[in-house]
Amino acid sequence: MLGMMAILPACSDFTKLEPLAALSETAAFTTPATIELAANGVYWAAAVGQYEGAAGRGYPFGAAAIQQGEMRGEDMLNIQAFFDFTYRNLYTPTTANNKNHWEQLYALINQTNILIDGVKTAGSNGILSTEQAAQYEAEGRFLRALSHHELLIHFSRPFADGNGSQPGVPYREKPIISTGAVQEGLAQGRGTVAEAYTKILADLDFAEQSLPATRVTNAISRATKGAAIALKTRVKLHQQDWKGVIAEGAKLGTEATGATFTSPVGAYTLEAAPETPFVNYKANKESIFSIANSAQSNGGTNGALASMFGPSSLAGRDLVATSPNLYNAPFWVEGDLRRTRLQVKQNTGNYPFAFNYKFREYGVFGDWAPVLRYAEVLLNVAEAYSRDGNPTKALALLNAVRNRSVPASAQFAAAPSDLTLAILQERRIELAGEGRRWADIHRLSQDPAYKVASGIPAKVEVTQVRTTSYDPVTRPVIAGSVNEVPYSDFRFLWPIPFSEISANETLRTQQNPGY
Repeated sequence: MLGMMAILPACSDFTKLEPLAALSETAAFTTPATIELAANGVYWAAAVGQYEGAAGRGYPFGAAAIQQGEMRGEDMLNIQAFFDFTYRNLYTPTTANNKNHWEQLYALINQTNILIDGVKTAGSNGILSTEQAAQYEAEGRFLRALSHHELLIHFSRPFADGNGSQPGVPYREKPIISTGAVQEGLAQGRGTVAEAYTKILADLDFAEQSLPATRVTNAISRATKGAAIALKTRVKLHQQDWKGVIAEGAKLGTEATGATFTSPVGAYTLEAAPETPFVNYKANKESIFSIANSAQSNGGTNGALASMFGPSSLAGRDLVATSPNLYNAPFWVEGDLRRTRLQVKQNTGNYPFAFNYKFREYGVFGDWAPVLRYAEVLLNVAEAYSRDGNPTKALALLNAVRNRSVPASAQFAAAPSDLTLAILQERRIELAGEGRRWADIHRLSQDPAYKVASGIPAKVEVTQVRTTSYDPVTRPVIAGSVNEVPYSDFRFLWPIPFSEISANETLRTQQNPGY
């Protein structure tokens, strides 16, 4: 199994120093200082990870989760070969992107388990206070929950398929630091999706109770109480637990009346300008949790957000552009600031493309990867209210996000005829380039009214783009030539990688069908 032995990168600040040494799982938990290094090492693993045995590429959350989430959907356009297997649904148990995502998510999970186990012992031995030990444990459990949910949306059917009865992913809660632990891990099967969601929510409930509401330093890049609550709104949305989403959102201020919302936990609120959370990614009122990078510690040219999403004219790599079909979509109204401030048109090859402009540190690679923003929380709760029969509150939340970007003439004075659809369309604009598209396709796949095509939608082929393709006035629509994949097709899910099943007899017999 891919539960790595305990090697925690040691560095005084994971956002500034490339870890050059490692602490054993025993030495790491002997003093408060080394425990802090170990915790930093876990966040470093989330940001940078490993790729084919070397540091870099931004697995699993530095940039990889965002890139994978966009390339599995239809709102971004694959220009080069870098994401071709993912974009065209050609993955196998040995293709790199899906293989590395599984491996590095479980490597991160193992590090969270080492941290959790170590700080419990440190608390029992008086090295940490009870409160300090619980806070570190909560950070580990937050990242563990986030990682398992990421695995579920790629390797398992959605919760809505059979109310969570489909095969899940192994929910690893014990560190793999001995031969006996390896054997115990090898015996663990996938369980069900519902069982995994139960454990995710248990981890997040603990995190909510034990994490600080605010931090003086690392305010956005280390887990907080608000981050745990915000993640629960996402998780419960995937469960179609509308009342649960509403209840969690209320803790973050979504019950307020009026046009603006502010969270009593963490003081989160929407920034006035849609670009602020990305330009001021280290210090803004809207970002709840992001994965930190810096000039000294990042995923490198092959794993940095600006590099992946940027054009070569701005020192990017021309890998991923915005799809013309999203750029021209009728629901993306003329005058929307997000088309001018968060998109940039540049020539690539023979034609102009629109590129996502949320990530701008070209050549530096310091952009932080957004994981949870207050805008998403408001949209999560808006959708839950709409589906639960409260259009007034749903519209207020939708308008709070939408009205800061669209001209007054295009704002909703009353709920549109299909309010839920309007909210889902707003998600596609507001969260574009943040990796949430596949997650929405996945969770909506069983929804008779709002599922995306019949499974994975058709996508635009780069050779279909022309000089006239990006035009929000004439709004041409391209019938994508990268074929749709039905939900019933085995390719809707990624395969468990060969590196796992070759060593794990239990999971070898539980491979996703078709692989």
